[in-house]
Amino acid sequence: MPLDSESRWRLVRLLKSKGAQEEISVEAIELRAATSDDVKHITEIYNYYVINSVVTFDIEKSTEETWQDKLEYLNGLGLPFIVAQSASGNVLGFAYVAPWRAKAAYRRTVENTIYLRPAAIGKRLGTKLLAELIDRSKAAGVKEIVAVISDKGADTSIALHEAFGFKKQGHLAKVGFKFNRWLGTILLQKSL
Repeated sequence: MPLDSESRWRLVRLLKSKGAQEEISVEAIELRAATSDDVKHITEIYNYYVINSVVTFDIEKSTEETWQDKLEYLNGLGLPFIVAQSASGNVLGFAYVAPWRAKAAYRRTVENTIYLRPAAIGKRLGTKLLAELIDRSKAAGVKEIVAVISDKGADTSIALHEAFGFKKQGHLAKVGFKFNRWLGTILLQKSL
């Protein structure tokens, strides 16, 4: 169920305030494997983007149960799911890779995902998360990483991936419909 305007802005203020009380220094950020204790924070971060942006094509908020299931599934596959934690213990972002497709021949190809709290944007935390995610993916036996990025409002994400050697492989126009407009995706790929 969509949030009413007042609830939506209350969530936006809450998410912007988390992490804003402290000075965020990327050097002091700890990157570690996500745990069940992080699921609440992961859900909050992700749901901010669900209700406020077109960088995710989800149109309804996720639940903590959904994220717990995803964490357990990816852990079971031996794939990385990491969080960025500030010196004071705030979870400022997360990143993971998940199977690109279910068929067995795709088993060494994954799709990556990165989300940051609004207060952490522009602090080079996405760079730190993607570097670590690539290293952990390689250690897990991944050979190809695919990024599927919205063609609207995600220019910084595209630039970040290109800085890490991801190459544009295609554009799918008008494959999603959110906020009363059609959206497409840019496909990028990196070989490990």
